[in-house]
Amino acid sequence: MMHRRRSRTRTLVGAGVGCLLALAAQAQMADSDAPLELPEFPVRSERIANQEPSATMDMPVSALRFEPRVDVQGRNLAEAQADIAIRGGIFENTGFRLGALALGDPQTGHYFAEIPVPPRMLGPVQVLTGAQNAIRGFNASVGTVAYAWRPIAPGGFVSVGAGQNRFNRQSVYLATARELSAGERTLGVDVDLSRSESDGTVDFGDHDFRRAAVRLQVRGALSQTDVFAGYQTKFFGWPNLYTPFAGFRESEDLETILVALNHVWRDAQGNELELGAYHRRHRDDYEFNRFAPNTLFEHTTWVYGASVAGRVALGAAAVRYGADVSTDDIDSTALTYGRFSGRSNWKLSFVPEWSRPLAHGDTLTLRAGANYDDSNRHGAVLSPIVGIERAGHGRRVYLEYAQAAQFPTYTALNSNPAAGLFRGNRDLGATRSHNLELGASLSRGAWQVEAAAFHRRDDDLVDWTFPGVRTATALDLDTYGLEVVVAYRSARFDAVAGYQWLRKRTDFDASVTGSYYALNFPRHRLTAAFTWRLGLGVELRFDNEVRTQERNVLRTTGDEALLSNWGIYYLPPRLRGWEFSLLVDNVWDDDFQEVPSVPASRRQISGGVSHRW
Repeated sequence: MMHRRRSRTRTLVGAGVGCLLALAAQAQMADSDAPLELPEFPVRSERIANQEPSATMDMPVSALRFEPRVDVQGRNLAEAQADIAIRGGIFENTGFRLGALALGDPQTGHYFAEIPVPPRMLGPVQVLTGAQNAIRGFNASVGTVAYAWRPIAPGGFVSVGAGQNRFNRQSVYLATARELSAGERTLGVDVDLSRSESDGTVDFGDHDFRRAAVRLQVRGALSQTDVFAGYQTKFFGWPNLYTPFAGFRESEDLETILVALNHVWRDAQGNELELGAYHRRHRDDYEFNRFAPNTLFEHTTWVYGASVAGRVALGAAAVRYGADVSTDDIDSTALTYGRFSGRSNWKLSFVPEWSRPLAHGDTLTLRAGANYDDSNRHGAVLSPIVGIERAGHGRRVYLEYAQAAQFPTYTALNSNPAAGLFRGNRDLGATRSHNLELGASLSRGAWQVEAAAFHRRDDDLVDWTFPGVRTATALDLDTYGLEVVVAYRSARFDAVAGYQWLRKRTDFDASVTGSYYALNFPRHRLTAAFTWRLGLGVELRFDNEVRTQERNVLRTTGDEALLSNWGIYYLPPRLRGWEFSLLVDNVWDDDFQEVPSVPASRRQISGGVSHRW
């Protein structure tokens, strides 16, 4: 059975490569054609083809599923519950930034992606690693997913969809803007209302999601200020959602509120300033048996945070600086075995850099600085950052070393250490990450290439291990990796291919027989996204992923996967702003368990109609 599965994967990969070469040839022949004038549709990720999910309303996490540098490990839909891993890290090593604001959830990293912001209010996603993460991340030891606030333009958007398993969705977006101060500033307001529901692709895999959001924006020539308020509720079920025991029909009922203020200013000399503040409340009611609800796992967290970051240009030198602070509290029926239920964390970052011109128009830049992470519940951590790079004429080569620190969440700290589904450890301390990286990038015409090789050492990484139930365990872990991303873009054809190779070495105690997360990673992962504009308003969009996963005794299906999300779109040339779509998610109906022992979401077919003005 495994041999047949591998043969199928190799055959399809070969066919996909052949298809890519044929389409690239077609695209090159079409380069001389005049560009097609199409309606403007928002781009949430420049590295995936299908911007809309096929089985729910869209969320910020939707743009990450086939992102070459991000591994989304979903339970039910990615939009239901998704662990976001970067470079072989685990879900709690990844942070999120909205403009200046560093968001997170103090209870568990499973809820880091619960962000009630419509993607159409955000710019394309950025994935920060290495020194970038060390400078801009907060309480994230491996990577940060970053978004900017999109400028408001007058217009609107209405979208509806329906498909298998009684799936239906509706979204409405309205935006208005007017000039102030004789055209020097613009005042804008936008509003989003979205919902979706479905019976799910497996029994007891239903969902019901709703979101409402509003934003006020003042924008000038050099600055932009955003005030945002969002509310989101999510109910979803899934068999074996968290427990690896057959027969459990689990569910989550989530409610998230986010209020945020963000201001950014930049000038032509390279000076930057971005600052903001936010409040986030997140409520979670988890049932390990949805048909016998109880109050064993009910949690509410409150977070208040503020951030400031910027760059000061000083001729041939510059200084990057930043400061983040957050204070949180948790009220829980289960997480009551730790030493505290409220905490304050803060971080200071100071990184000077020096640049000098070289021959042929290149620039050599040296940077050296440090981060200081501290908390009223844990000890302080000082983390150095050093790097050298040469850049110019569309190319860049760099070598850098950076450290980052992270404090554990309450599920790890405050769970009962002797009983229950999740076993905690009140004595866990900070995780310290040491990243050494060599990388390069090149841009030539329609082509872009990025590559990086890295070694990361994580000291006291908090993982969840077995045998038996999940147990919070501190371990030391070495990760070796290689990432390559190649992109080609033309008037009629776009292609983005990514490859990632990972290897790990750890020091598990003899009593530990395996890992739920730290050792759940792809040894090889290949992503390929194609967008082919055939003409007359017809587009084909393909997102694909092939992976060979590290073996895990909890995974009851194979270690290889072929995942595809394909779409056919029609944008009528004479009906500007209209879009008709047919989407197929998990085209091959692959049963690969992204999280070991958690059943995969199966094939879903849906259609949609959208209109923008």
